[in-house]
Amino acid sequence: MSDSDVKEMCKEKGITTDKLPKILSSDPQAVKLQAKPGDVLKIYRNDSGNEYLYYRIVVEG
Repeated sequence: MSDSDVKEMCKEKGITTDKLPKILSSDPQAVKLQAKPGDVLKIYRNDSGNEYLYYRIVVEG
């Protein structure tokens, strides 16, 4: 996500990035996206036709 998208999401949700769940930089999805520590990922999951949106902050690991 871009910095402006992250700021908008945080404002909308009333949170700061340090409150987001973490994902390791070594996670296969983070590696695939070439994510670096500090990046925020927007993750869509589809479960039996229901789509869910998650946010994760990338940490070293």
